[in-house]
Amino acid sequence: MARSSSSLSEKNLSDEEKYQHTTADTREVDEAAQLYSQSALDPAEALRVRRKIDKHILPLMCGKYTSLFKFLRAAILGIKATNHLDATQYNWLGTIFYLSYLVFEYPQNLALQRLPVGKWMSLNIFIWGAALCAHAACHNFGGLLTARIVLGMCEGAITAGFMIVSSMFYTRREQTVRVGYWSQIVTGFISFGALHIKTDSFEPWQWLMIITGGITLITAVCYWFLFPDSPTNAWFLTYEERAIAINRIKDNQTGVENKHFKKEQMIETLKDPKTWVFALFSCIDNIPNSLTNQMSIIVASFGFSVLQTTLLGCVSGLVEIVTIFTGVHLAAYYKNSIAYVGTIYFIPNILGSILVNVLPWSDKVGLLFSVWITGVGTTGFVLSLAWVNQTTAGHTKRVTMNAIMLIAYCVGNALGPQMWLQKYSPRNLVPWVVITICYVICPMLLMLLRYILNAENKRRDKEPLDDTYDDVWVKVTDENGKLVEKKVDKAFLDLTDRQNRAFRYVL
Repeated sequence: MARSSSSLSEKNLSDEEKYQHTTADTREVDEAAQLYSQSALDPAEALRVRRKIDKHILPLMCGKYTSLFKFLRAAILGIKATNHLDATQYNWLGTIFYLSYLVFEYPQNLALQRLPVGKWMSLNIFIWGAALCAHAACHNFGGLLTARIVLGMCEGAITAGFMIVSSMFYTRREQTVRVGYWSQIVTGFISFGALHIKTDSFEPWQWLMIITGGITLITAVCYWFLFPDSPTNAWFLTYEERAIAINRIKDNQTGVENKHFKKEQMIETLKDPKTWVFALFSCIDNIPNSLTNQMSIIVASFGFSVLQTTLLGCVSGLVEIVTIFTGVHLAAYYKNSIAYVGTIYFIPNILGSILVNVLPWSDKVGLLFSVWITGVGTTGFVLSLAWVNQTTAGHTKRVTMNAIMLIAYCVGNALGPQMWLQKYSPRNLVPWVVITICYVICPMLLMLLRYILNAENKRRDKEPLDDTYDDVWVKVTDENGKLVEKKVDKAFLDLTDRQNRAFRYVL
């Protein structure tokens, strides 16, 4: 990128001047560069725009996550008996979802970079809803296996898409809180309602799939028409509000998006040590996530009825929502506290997983509470989703980083179900020991990440000021059709966190 010596933020170019100035290629800079303004941001206006963004984005994001994980409820509602599944087949249905997710994760992330985010997510959500409904027509392992493969293929676009959108619209501190708003508690109450539907031809688990699949299909239509692709073209924002939305996130130093894939950014991601620490954390943290598919079976094994098990499943969701809500707010309130909050919230998980193994089998209340508190540590993974976006700049690098982390997430989730063998039931001592080990390692990785990032921040604080990208311009066409040269802040040059030495890592 070459620099112009002019001190103006924007100027008209004569035919002669067009050839006297070398500026950045528009493909290289961020999509938001044309809307960026150097004028001061009015805090009141910024708050008003943020509230408007919340109003239009958060309900759709939260609504989608109420329909993502239905298979864990279907187990207790009769899906295993209807489809004649043994324990091994049921475990493989959990694994195949994440293997499919893993295979399609990077292609999905590339599609999210090159295509309109909202439209691509809408298409995947629609296919997801159709696949959920198709579960109800399955009567054997093969049919369910196929449906689960389709679900895994589509799910790869959802979490990655939400992470990208969160980084586009929100400041780093706001991202921490809003990632925590994606919740699942509605699932338990839908399952409880489905349990009371009595029909000759359809069983409760089939009604659960049809109801949630129908809700998902409606959600897909809403996403197509209502979910924005980026703040540069959000339908609910005026031109002036879009500029405010862009300027609000300037301090992130991560920009909004760039549709041009940059191979050098992908290579940088692969060489970045924090990439692999995040990936290892994601993998190990999600081996215990197999509890989601096993939860209803475990609770039922304590001696609770089907009705009681279904209702008690709502408590697990409530525990997650309360702890995630408090955890993300604590991490947002106290500066540079993500690793500390995540570590503290893993302590109940360690305690709960140990208690499940050591409490008498007759103490079903104690066992139940022990299982419930293992949901507290979900906060750690939620925080990591926000953290990875807050510590990665450059759109291709961020897309690659998200893909690697979610691929690792798939590996952990694919391995987890395979430890729930029939020979270990009902106490499942071996799986619970593995879970305890994972819960001990995870906070250690969070603290290692904090140490690495903090050391890099201190190193940059001692460096001389880097002005390499302080005076970069780009040619744009203004509202009058004139070619102008516009100065671009380094935050919108699509620089990586390594290239931009002004970037500081959140801890």
